[in-house]
Amino acid sequence: MDAHTLPAELFERHRPRLRALAYRLLGSFDEADDALQETRLRLSRSETEATEATEATEPPDARPTAVVARVCLDLLRARETPRAGPWDAGDDAAPHPPDAAGDPDERALLADSAERALLVVLDTVTPAERLAFVLHDLFSVPFEEIAPIVERTPAAARQLAVRVRRRVQGTEEMPEPDLPRQREVVTAFLAAARSGDVDVLRALLDPDVVLRADAEAVRTGATGAHGADDVAKTFSGRVARAARIATVDGAAGLVWAPGGETRVVFGFTVLDDRITSIDVLADPGRLHRLELELLDE
Repeated sequence: MDAHTLPAELFERHRPRLRALAYRLLGSFDEADDALQETRLRLSRSETEATEATEATEPPDARPTAVVARVCLDLLRARETPRAGPWDAGDDAAPHPPDAAGDPDERALLADSAERALLVVLDTVTPAERLAFVLHDLFSVPFEEIAPIVERTPAAARQLAVRVRRRVQGTEEMPEPDLPRQREVVTAFLAAARSGDVDVLRALLDPDVVLRADAEAVRTGATGAHGADDVAKTFSGRVARAARIATVDGAAGLVWAPGGETRVVFGFTVLDDRITSIDVLADPGRLHRLELELLDE
């Protein structure tokens, strides 16, 4: 690569690829265009340092790819509420990006049912998982380059992508856990929630943790949340004090059963000793289909 190639020049050279990346990360052409505009601005502001940066061992498009990925990650994290979780995704849950009239390539992309199905699955995972999977599996970015973007080690970034890949393939709704260790994490989380220790709660939560609630849970006052700070503040109070440790479909979870009647189930996903998602289920029909086993604390 020419060591004097500026970031903005690289951006223009790779614009189609960067837009495709932004679309798959955000699920919207409008948001993808906004992300590209912000990426272009960031690269333009740093052009005075570009020569030094591109003299490193980066591949030609590494810097624009990293910048647009970080911009998209910020946008995903800034969404007020996560989109519908895996229990809420129905037949009509496919995303509906803005009309791409006039652009044959984009019309073809919208018509691709597999692409739409993939976006539905990606809306059920955390921003960091989505980014790791899309960058690696769809755009062949090495985990060594993904790791600093999601602020994890390459091995942890690989695990993020593996979780999504299994979900895409339909082979996993919950990861195969180390159940004893998972119980330890959930038990520590419950103890911290009961005591109101927000610092401990945050330490047990992945930075991109997602708290999802089904429609019945929302009707009873539950709300979704995203990010360790918001989830730590949300998960406390009388429900936490009354909840009990349980096995939920073979994974560690919590059950709220006042008077012995199961009213709410909390399903946890734990990865690398961090809670990456919590699903609040209150729909009676769904609760009856779950395999639940209350455990002694």
